[in-house]
Amino acid sequence: MEKRTDKNIYTIAFAIGMVVVVGSLLAFVASSLKPKITENKRIEKQQNILYAMGIHENTESSVAFVADDKVGEEFSKYITSQFVVNGSSVSEDTEAYLIDVKKEQAKIKNGGQRRLPLFVGEKDSETFYIVPIRGKGLWDAVWAYIAMDQDMVILGAYFDHKGETAGLGANIKERFFMDDFIGEHLLDSSGNFVGVDISKSNNDPLNSDKIDNQVDAIAGATITGDGVAAMIRNDLKLYVPYFKNLKN
Repeated sequence: MEKRTDKNIYTIAFAIGMVVVVGSLLAFVASSLKPKITENKRIEKQQNILYAMGIHENTESSVAFVADDKVGEEFSKYITSQFVVNGSSVSEDTEAYLIDVKKEQAKIKNGGQRRLPLFVGEKDSETFYIVPIRGKGLWDAVWAYIAMDQDMVILGAYFDHKGETAGLGANIKERFFMDDFIGEHLLDSSGNFVGVDISKSNNDPLNSDKIDNQVDAIAGATITGDGVAAMIRNDLKLYVPYFKNLKN
């Protein structure tokens, strides 16, 4: 006599039941964790923005962010304004730091208009203009927060990556690389935007020349360096009209 549980209908029903149960559990877990994930993203972005303008807990050679329990207070203390640049318009937005740069870049591919976050900070009577940028390295995404003065001279930078090679391209987030950008000019002597190249033939190991629009490349990380340079060139040039308007 055939067992009823041997029929395909019971196998299918069991599989459907398991999918429903597991799916419901995953949805519940995702919903439960969403506030924590959102909070972690807020903390990370605020730490990155502050790091770019020199607010951190670095030792002589290490990279150390403002502590999680202090970052909200420090962000409110040093970041005086947040803006969204949208085409020719600029509007204030107190949550501009939550804008997803990756999603905004995708809008361009679909014929939309990209929103550009910009943060204004004050430290030691100096004004910092900090922007997030995103590009492609050797293996996956690279991104950064760049702090500038009104002449688009870099005052600080934080770089990070998703999957660059350890000891090579991954070194973009090391102090020796990030600190080289401090003082670099993004404009040439005629005031045209050119960015900063990551050059193997820079011949300036101490990076003392800040108007050559170059920093030394990381050995063995040519493609990552090219990606970082392209990211700086492609994303920061979008802010040029804003900086020109500052002087009008």
